[in-house]
Amino acid sequence: MTELLTAAQMRAIEQAAIESGEVTGLELMERAGQGVVAAVFAEWPELAAPKPSAPAAGGAGGSTPSPLRGSPPEYLGQDDNARRAVVLCGPGNNGGDGFVVARLLKEAGWDVEVFLYGDADKLPPDAKVNYERWFEIGEVSGEMEAFRASGNFFSEYALVIDALFGIGLSRPIKPYWRNTLENIEAGHPHCRTVALDVPSGFNGDTGFIIDYPDAYLKEMMSYVDAMRMGYFDMTATFHRLKVAHSVAECAAHCGKIVVVDIGL
Repeated sequence: MTELLTAAQMRAIEQAAIESGEVTGLELMERAGQGVVAAVFAEWPELAAPKPSAPAAGGAGGSTPSPLRGSPPEYLGQDDNARRAVVLCGPGNNGGDGFVVARLLKEAGWDVEVFLYGDADKLPPDAKVNYERWFEIGEVSGEMEAFRASGNFFSEYALVIDALFGIGLSRPIKPYWRNTLENIEAGHPHCRTVALDVPSGFNGDTGFIIDYPDAYLKEMMSYVDAMRMGYFDMTATFHRLKVAHSVAECAAHCGKIVVVDIGL
């Protein structure tokens, strides 16, 4: 049976490894980002390939993973979108993972736009280091600019990365970030969408949308709310599956779940 971890158990495993001296938090964050990019390129090799000058002919030989939603995405072969990514970074270490992903994509030749939820000065130490590393090569848009992330905003990109909250979320998110997540679905079939750990807005331990303090209301309304949240093509989680991945409301939004080995 696959072991399912709570958020607290995952944090304890990471902390024990750090305290033992076998790895640093920064190294774990770097491994996480590297693993996400590797998983994306393994699932969709066309994203790792150089940007084509013309649409590729269909029916070529070789094995290619099947798209998770119908026909191949419309951005393939379109020079303006084929190497563009947007990374939504949160105020914790999930956001730090997102900054690593953004940096690695940019180093691979991608045009990357990054949004940050919260105050950069209040980021945890390791996430702050990766924010600064990203800031040396790219810009960061503030959270209020997420208002424009609506309608077909995400159709402008080939790849959307949700690194907002992960498994550590314990309180409701602000309405405009909710709106942003709800509009991720509008970007299909133009883009691929990837969540880090769990799709943001879901509790990593319960698999429910975090919104309603009353348990009865949460149970009754979470399914309705979940249907409005963004569906992802892939969720990349670290070390082990989390409890939320086994809960229908959350799992339905995860797409393909990939466990990234970060050496723990």
